[in-house]
Amino acid sequence: MTMKSTAERPAQELGHTMKPRQLTMMGLGSAIGAGLFLGSGAGVQAAGPAVLISYLVAGTLIILVMWALGEMAAAHPNSGAFSVYAQKALGQTAGATVGWLWWLQLVVVIAAEALGAAGLLFSVWPVIPVWALSLVFMVVFTAINLAGVKNFGEFEFWFAILKVAAIVIFLAIGAALLLGWLPDVASPGLANITSDFAPAGLGGIATALFVVIFAFGGTEIVSVAAAETENPEHSVAQAIRTVVWRILVFYIGSVFVIAAVLPSTSEALASPFAGVLDMARIPGAGTAITLVAVVALLSALNANLYGASRMVFSLSERGEAPRILSRLTRARVPAVAVGVSVAFGFLAAVLELLFPEQILPALFQLVGSTCLVVWGTALVSQLILRRRADRDGTVLPLRMKGFPGLTLFGLVLLALIFAVGFSNPDSSRQLFSTLALVAGIAAACWIGARLTRK
Repeated sequence: MTMKSTAERPAQELGHTMKPRQLTMMGLGSAIGAGLFLGSGAGVQAAGPAVLISYLVAGTLIILVMWALGEMAAAHPNSGAFSVYAQKALGQTAGATVGWLWWLQLVVVIAAEALGAAGLLFSVWPVIPVWALSLVFMVVFTAINLAGVKNFGEFEFWFAILKVAAIVIFLAIGAALLLGWLPDVASPGLANITSDFAPAGLGGIATALFVVIFAFGGTEIVSVAAAETENPEHSVAQAIRTVVWRILVFYIGSVFVIAAVLPSTSEALASPFAGVLDMARIPGAGTAITLVAVVALLSALNANLYGASRMVFSLSERGEAPRILSRLTRARVPAVAVGVSVAFGFLAAVLELLFPEQILPALFQLVGSTCLVVWGTALVSQLILRRRADRDGTVLPLRMKGFPGLTLFGLVLLALIFAVGFSNPDSSRQLFSTLALVAGIAAACWIGARLTRK
């Protein structure tokens, strides 16, 4: 099969009313969540200011992955996105495996973001317990996702706008603090960065790298949402360009400010944005940014629930999941797929009640390196499908520049990340767990396909 320049629509169509601006902000909404507002502090604790190296490495990789996904999504917009592309390039089992892996990753992230948002809100408003707040969030955002995609996209657009504005303000305050422009507040300068740049050495950078990779995970949702936009070929190209540079500026800029202001041993890194603003002595700013962080996590939850439901919908359409998951409501929303995707979030809220403050760290550990498998599969798929398209003379509406050099560079970078990860005891355990999970999913998909054919 070759990549086609026109969209292949399933018999039972999803809506196609999402606007380009909504697609762009959804990409930001998915990526700017728990990983930035909570994970950035963990990254600084692990590697000190050298966490910036981790962000640059992971940022370079995600740029290459997004370019590759953009080329494939513009040629073949489908809610299964990289799962469909892996099926075209590598076969049915590979496509099903990466689809189920990404769905599982998002299901876990949804639960993590609900618990993270609940924990942050409880820290400034200790009235309703964390587990109960998490349940409330799950109910509200399930209802939002059951609305039509146009309403969902507009909600996510304004949600994302709020947190982007907050990050811009945070960067401005952080710059003023570092430059000594704030009255009666001594500037920490760059002493934290220059005095002990890498306190934990290469091992710390490797540990932080997997925290950072988790933070960037979810950006690929743009390729999933492309199937429900008005003009996929144009919308995807615009969204890819915008999302990539904004994420790099917001992430690397924010982490630079955090690492410069807060030492790697600071307890304030538990809520790093609030810690920096407290150092700036701006009354109420710490509480305000904490509330913005709550909004950011809920925005990411909203986008990831959308992505998870669309992926399992696509798996169902291809016969890799029960057919009931591809049923649509009158608003052309896969309601059963939404319900299945959000179910683990409700379970996590109950587990938080039984095991307080133990569930969120466990969830972060579970999905930290699954992104690497998804990204690697996307790069390999693009390499194969682009060569196939060029050989067959297929015209692609969007072509990744620097092919095949940049795609191969992305794969080399990915291999180096795996090598560094296996050299560190903490990250190696996570990688072995991820590879075991992938092998288990692949075996289940292969057996399921054989049984289905029989």
